[in-house]
Amino acid sequence: MAKIAAVIVAAGRGTRAGGAKLAKQYQALGGLSVLRRCLDRFSGSGLIHTIQPVIRAGDEAHYRDAAAGLALKAPVHGGETRQASVRAGLEALATEPPDVVLIHDAARPFASRDLIARAIDAAGETGAAIPGLPVTDTIKAVDQLGRVGETLDRARLRAVQTPQAFAFAPILEAHRRAAREGRDDFTDDAALAEWVGMQVRVFDGESANIKITHAEDFVRAETMDWTNLGDVRTGTGIDVHAFGPGDHVVIGGVRIPHGQALTGHSDADVGLHALTDALLGALADGDIGAHFPPSDPQWKGAASDRFLKFACDRVAVRGGRIAHLDLTIVCEAPKIGPHRDAMRGVIARIAGIGIDRVAVKATTSEQLGFTGRREGIAAYATATVRLPWSLS
Repeated sequence: MAKIAAVIVAAGRGTRAGGAKLAKQYQALGGLSVLRRCLDRFSGSGLIHTIQPVIRAGDEAHYRDAAAGLALKAPVHGGETRQASVRAGLEALATEPPDVVLIHDAARPFASRDLIARAIDAAGETGAAIPGLPVTDTIKAVDQLGRVGETLDRARLRAVQTPQAFAFAPILEAHRRAAREGRDDFTDDAALAEWVGMQVRVFDGESANIKITHAEDFVRAETMDWTNLGDVRTGTGIDVHAFGPGDHVVIGGVRIPHGQALTGHSDADVGLHALTDALLGALADGDIGAHFPPSDPQWKGAASDRFLKFACDRVAVRGGRIAHLDLTIVCEAPKIGPHRDAMRGVIARIAGIGIDRVAVKATTSEQLGFTGRREGIAAYATATVRLPWSLS
């Protein structure tokens, strides 16, 4: 079976997208960075053995946030040009060379599993393959004064995208030769492959595989993202923890002074546990106990934000987005109201969504049942998730 690698190029400054202080690949798109969305598509495809990110020196902290929890090769630093950055990524793979490498721009966060699969298949047939879309506008060649020189035959034209797929050894050697000969003017890897005599095949690209370049592209991407997520799922979660000795409780990620503590799994954060189960329920992906067994000593006393982050990442890997989280706490004490907005902020940060998409409510049980007797606290959660109908 062929070994497939991907080089994700994220070394640009991205200033045209309106984020002079933050490169476009690290700007948020629906609560997740553009780079994270791109990495999730490739790591979640099930087709890629190795992912090699290429980043700009100085962006390490932003990269760590974007790549948290993903199994990737350590990033390498890119160069002054895209071509130099791609070569850095290819060289990093050379010690354990793959059979096929996909080269993809991080600024294209919507590449589908089907597009990735077709790139791999096409490269296997020809050794060099690129996705392209038919050109629908009339294209004219003009001179420096703006005068039309000729009208091009659009039937023969294609707008080229990434991922571009190549047999690894030939494309690496092509990049090395270009470096030796001082050629750094190739606008994409296919042009470099053509220069060394490789036969490049064009396969069907995807109109949704847009490249984010300008600020208005973010607006388009946001609209397109929600439109494409037509599979709306709702999950519920319920959690209960009893009181025991202690001087505080942790609810919704917030430490609240109290005359007792909650006992049980991890730090016994009844709110985050309920939300975790609600998200897993929306995905039909088991429950918190299946993924983090209470019998496993490594979870004793663990912070529950890890569990909620895990569930949120499961949504992202499926290409989905969290639309809303609703949490209700049932207890006689402590008072939840003074801490409600702090909880909303913590949950929103973990989930990577706006605080306006998080609701936290509280009620008593009118002194009825175990909560009414002040023996413990219960939490009920609902999660609304939007997924694509399929990864393709």
